[in-house]
Amino acid sequence: MGVPELLLVGLVLLLGLCGVLVPGVPGPWLVWAAVLWWALQAPSPVVWGVLVGSTALLLLSRLIRWQLPPRRVRGSGVTRRMVVWAGLGSVLGFVVVPVVGAVPGFIGGMYASERLRLGGRGEAVASTRTVMRAMGTSVLVEFFACLLIAGVWLAAVVRGW
Repeated sequence: MGVPELLLVGLVLLLGLCGVLVPGVPGPWLVWAAVLWWALQAPSPVVWGVLVGSTALLLLSRLIRWQLPPRRVRGSGVTRRMVVWAGLGSVLGFVVVPVVGAVPGFIGGMYASERLRLGGRGEAVASTRTVMRAMGTSVLVEFFACLLIAGVWLAAVVRGW
């Protein structure tokens, strides 16, 4: 698979990651479709292992989300700005502390957004807790699974599998 095709797969993965944060966009499906596209273009045992692992991880994340309480977004104070900050914080945390850093980065991004919006520490903490109860946990589970898939895909591409 050539560099332009790999860049396109990476772009679809990135769109899928963004899609997880935007309600109504099938982000996990885009991430899975990108890995499937890559696996069909560059078949090898490791590539197929990445595809199977991605499928299992997405199914597991879906199972975990079904066990969580339903989202109650209306009235919780969720703004687009907060979603963007949470996503950026999660990606930054994932890069700084691989894999594990995505969770505190997500929560830190939400807190930073609320701190800028509300001004005070106490109000920002209370608002962040409210949002995490309303929707953050289910989005975080899905986003974390997609970040893991993107990270494994990137490692496989860099290693040349």
